[in-house]
Amino acid sequence: MGLSTHVLDTMHGTPAGGMRVALFTTRSGQATLVKSFDLDDDGRYPGGLLYDSTTLQAGTYRLVFDVAAYFRAKGAVLPEPPFLDQVTLDFGVADPSQHYHVPLLVSPWSYSTYRGS
Repeated sequence: MGLSTHVLDTMHGTPAGGMRVALFTTRSGQATLVKSFDLDDDGRYPGGLLYDSTTLQAGTYRLVFDVAAYFRAKGAVLPEPPFLDQVTLDFGVADPSQHYHVPLLVSPWSYSTYRGS
């Protein structure tokens, strides 16, 4: 099990390969960077799991997706400032023995997320 993410570009109908993402742990309002990375061609973390089942701990986390930079790199003309610049998802892990998958469906104008499987 562990923690994973996947981003789909709903404007182009493709995975969001190349999007920059940062993962943080959060505690008492403080965020600590764990890692930042570019998504692979399938819109996923190139290393597979962000945390595997032995390192994922109960607690709170934050994923920050650099949406505007990604769409600009794809040639989308965005206003300044963009409607969505970075999408920040704060979420909790209650039971680290379970799998936590955090997908993001995104366009320059909207996004959706859920706890996936």
